[in-house]
Amino acid sequence: MDNMDNNNLEKTETEAEEEKKESAKTSFLREFLSWIEMVVIILAVVWVTTNYIIVNAKIPSGSMENTIMTGDRLIGTRFSYWFSNPKRGDIILFHYPVDEKKIYIKRVIGLPGEKVEIKDAKVYINGSKTPLKEDYLPEKWTIANDGYTFKVPKDSYLVLGDNRNSSEDARYWGEIALSTGLASTEEEAEKYSYVHKDKILGKAQFRYYPNIKTLGKAVDYQ
Repeated sequence: MDNMDNNNLEKTETEAEEEKKESAKTSFLREFLSWIEMVVIILAVVWVTTNYIIVNAKIPSGSMENTIMTGDRLIGTRFSYWFSNPKRGDIILFHYPVDEKKIYIKRVIGLPGEKVEIKDAKVYINGSKTPLKEDYLPEKWTIANDGYTFKVPKDSYLVLGDNRNSSEDARYWGEIALSTGLASTEEEAEKYSYVHKDKILGKAQFRYYPNIKTLGKAVDYQ
């Protein structure tokens, strides 16, 4: 009788140990799956945010100095133009027309349908006698500052860098398209001078490194 009781006791203790181990495995599995679920949710949120909500960019060159400096990090909002159009003075991130794998950042100067002329380091819109007021230029504009006329197509924008003496922008893109074989005539090359609205990734809103600074302002005929 005692032997039977001992055997039953041993079985009970063994079963309890097995149940304890099984419970520990189940608890670990649940916790592991919970962590996996949390990581998946975080990755999904990050993916949605970076692909549909914001653009996180690091500036590689000085073409927008002194508004944005080399090495600055900034945030652009992808949703800015879902229900509205870019305005003159907006700083935008977009696919470079000559090589769409590259992302550029420039300031909107010409709007769809406008005639933009660059004469003697001044920008004139639609034949206005008063040039744009561009107090964001860091120095006297001396390079490629005269003899340009742009007729901005529908749904497209003319963009220039703030640092006009050191900015590869609309003034040069047509020539680059010709020299690289993307276009065989000046007429074909002209379209590369403009950024189509569909190629705009977002509006640059603020710099967060090395310090906080809001970006972009209106440009007036003054």
